[in-house]
Amino acid sequence: MSDVSPAGHRSSFRRFLKAAVISSAGSSVTAVAMPILVVQLLDATPFEVGVVNAAQFIPYAVLGLVAGVYVDRWRRKPILVWARVGRAVVLGAVPLLWLAGLLHIWVLVIVLLLFGSFSVFGFAAMQSLLPRLVPRSQLVKANARLDQADAAATTLGPTVGGTLVGLLGAPVVIAVDAISYFADAALNFGLDVDEPRSVSRSRNLMNEVREGLRFTYRHRTLNPLAISTHVWFLANGAALTVLSLFALRSLGFSAYTYGLLLTTFGVASLLGTSCAHALGTRIGSGRAVILARTVYPVTWLLVAFAPDTGVGHVLLFAALGLQGLAAGAENANEMGYWQTLTPDELLGRVNAARRSVNRAMAALGAVIAGLLVGAIGERLTLLGIAIVFAIAAATLGFSPIRHPAREL
Repeated sequence: MSDVSPAGHRSSFRRFLKAAVISSAGSSVTAVAMPILVVQLLDATPFEVGVVNAAQFIPYAVLGLVAGVYVDRWRRKPILVWARVGRAVVLGAVPLLWLAGLLHIWVLVIVLLLFGSFSVFGFAAMQSLLPRLVPRSQLVKANARLDQADAAATTLGPTVGGTLVGLLGAPVVIAVDAISYFADAALNFGLDVDEPRSVSRSRNLMNEVREGLRFTYRHRTLNPLAISTHVWFLANGAALTVLSLFALRSLGFSAYTYGLLLTTFGVASLLGTSCAHALGTRIGSGRAVILARTVYPVTWLLVAFAPDTGVGHVLLFAALGLQGLAAGAENANEMGYWQTLTPDELLGRVNAARRSVNRAMAALGAVIAGLLVGAIGERLTLLGIAIVFAIAAATLGFSPIRHPAREL
């Protein structure tokens, strides 16, 4: 850890990492339980599946820009802790509502809207706190360590989640994730981090929002990176909506098999994160992100042409493996790139602004996918998703970020 964190903050980075692992493990269980709850137990229509997938992202569009301002105004550790506690309480309501016979699709949508609201503040604080724990020159490596921990936690999580869903039922299993958020909050509460309060000055909410937007969308390399990422989230939100319908209904996956599918993604993601820092060092962080984004269209073309046979099952597993490999290699390089180029006093607003638009695009993609599946079917929708992923890759591939010497 000494190569990632300075001596004074080494133990805090370890706590930060442990908290992320615990939270990721719980979330990987919910990643299996939630689609099964929605698709099988609540018998949702394709449109309802899209709305449920969109619900936790909608708060980013509504609250994201404001959250970024307050993350820059306030100390980030308390925001992170209380956001985790809020997510735990809200998610813990799901099994209680189910046991009381009150859990319906639109009740679940309200729960996920609240869950997403806490997530807006939590993720903005988490991404903005990391540069206080490690030197900026080591941010790509630190993000790679976080991604490796996340991938390791999510490797067994889906398989365990699928098994537990079969034994206990999806609503009860979701309680495991709620408990993980309480543990996450407790670990982050103990972080030893230097966070001086902002210098007192006149505050203007809209001016502060505009400062974050101007930095993001006027920067010569961050602008195309942001736009490409927005398009990617549109495609990914649609892809995840169709994936649950395609795997659980068209291909008839059981809870256990669906868990194995997500485990395949986790294993591949772990491999990708393991080479992320070396890849970024060798070809540049920008080119590493471009290379990863060219993989996604291929991934979803494989899914689109997967037949309703055993061969189709193999293709789906191969596609999720490619997706995980690309995601693992990409994320640390992209996050390190953003955190390196953004001044500390703007980190909250820039992270929240980007995440706000990203999640709004994911919500839009989920709803559109639900409508398209009902109108033209899963396979044509998947072809459209592959095209949108290709647009995201091309947007970045023809930008200045492809020249390492010009990245900054």
